[in-house]
Amino acid sequence: MDLLANLAHGMGVALSLNNLLFCLIGCLIGTAIGVLPGIGPVATISLLLPITFGQPATTAIIMLAGIYYGAQYGGSTTAILLNLPGEVSSVVTTLEGYKMARRGRAGAALTIAALGSFFAGTVSTVLVAASGPLLTSVALSFGPADYFSLMLLGLIIAAVLAQGSVLKSVAMVTVGVALGLVGTDVQTGQQRFTFGIPELSDGVGFVSIAMGMFGIAEIILNLERPESRSVLSSKVGSLMLTKEEFRRAVPSVIRGTALGSVLGILPGGGAALASFGSYMMERKVSKGRHEFGTGAIEGVAGPESANNAASQTSFIPLLTLGIPANAVMALMVGALIIQGIQPGPRMVEAQPDLFWGLIASMWVGNLMLLVINLPMIGMWVKLLQVPYRYMYPSILIFCAIGVYSLQNNVFDVYQTVIFGIFGYLCSKLRLEPAPMLIGFVLGPMMEEHLRRAMLLSRGDWMVFVERPISATMLAIGFVALAAMLLPSISRKKDAAIQEGG
Repeated sequence: MDLLANLAHGMGVALSLNNLLFCLIGCLIGTAIGVLPGIGPVATISLLLPITFGQPATTAIIMLAGIYYGAQYGGSTTAILLNLPGEVSSVVTTLEGYKMARRGRAGAALTIAALGSFFAGTVSTVLVAASGPLLTSVALSFGPADYFSLMLLGLIIAAVLAQGSVLKSVAMVTVGVALGLVGTDVQTGQQRFTFGIPELSDGVGFVSIAMGMFGIAEIILNLERPESRSVLSSKVGSLMLTKEEFRRAVPSVIRGTALGSVLGILPGGGAALASFGSYMMERKVSKGRHEFGTGAIEGVAGPESANNAASQTSFIPLLTLGIPANAVMALMVGALIIQGIQPGPRMVEAQPDLFWGLIASMWVGNLMLLVINLPMIGMWVKLLQVPYRYMYPSILIFCAIGVYSLQNNVFDVYQTVIFGIFGYLCSKLRLEPAPMLIGFVLGPMMEEHLRRAMLLSRGDWMVFVERPISATMLAIGFVALAAMLLPSISRKKDAAIQEGG
């Protein structure tokens, strides 16, 4: 009964006129940036962080969340119609969705993508609501040593699951942690890594890092790429599914929802991993697997359900433990901290409007997206015809204004430009920026819990292995890191032996 009462309270918060309006704005922006290739929710949310400063915390997070899961919807539209994924998580949808479109079943592919995403969003919202208070009560029994080990595990898994080399990902996590330690030490009052620059005494700006690494760097990369967009020549066709398509799609939607709900909770997981995992699973277990490669509806239904489920269950570790599961959740942590709210297990009690209002708004937002996407397909396709060279100057101007307006300090703009160049170089060197952002967010928290644990144990390092929860977290992290590093080490040894021979 408590759960129903809390959900009713959250629905009242979500349906207030202001929150409803910003939820709609978030869903519209999310769909638009999902449709437009090369922008993405991370860059968009980082660019909009300054705007949220003047809004209540609940309203701001509801809008940012709408952008995130709205992008999962929007990415499927161009993936199906133009063979052009607007989002990383929609790459898989192009494999079968575009082939369905070429066969004249674009409408059916768009319908199952929208319905599957709505079903997955509804189920994952219930999962967030049910598991949130339970995990919160468990988290309250954590000590400082347990929190330190949990955050260390989050950083390890974020590095392990990132694209590319594990060593590069670990290096980026380390850079992020180091940047998080810049500024004035709270306990001693000493300045660290400021190099005599007074503006760094309060630390490196979170918004500057986010905007630079994901916003400006993405703009530079997009300007390098030639624009090649071809509109589907055939008509979208009927949006109705045949009985056979519906019968084949339903099990895929259920499997995708289940897989995405689990993978979304894992640090470093998220929508992209869920969609790829769902596609591989459907190729093995679905009854229509012999049609894969020619336009199988299971290849659209499963991944689209999985990426939306994952995008919403990734809020579970954020709301209950204060730990971001991916780069978008790290931005959410930054938005909460800007509002003076420390995410963690006490959010349910301290911020019930925010906690339950956000959960209720997810269902409201998914309903909005179902209505927004299907009737407005023509408008979203026309949006693609706007040349990117006309859009990026305004993006840069709003970016500079937004960063400057936070503290009325031009140094923040310089910081943003520096991180934009750094982000561009990282992309060229195939260094993932997401682990760095997660390291930047978790680094200061890890230091705080490390110091508390050492004070309580009077300097005894064994406290991290004597406590069962802490020891388990460290063991899982060590096994995950070893499992990824050992195969690459053995391959290098074999290559060295072959060269020597």
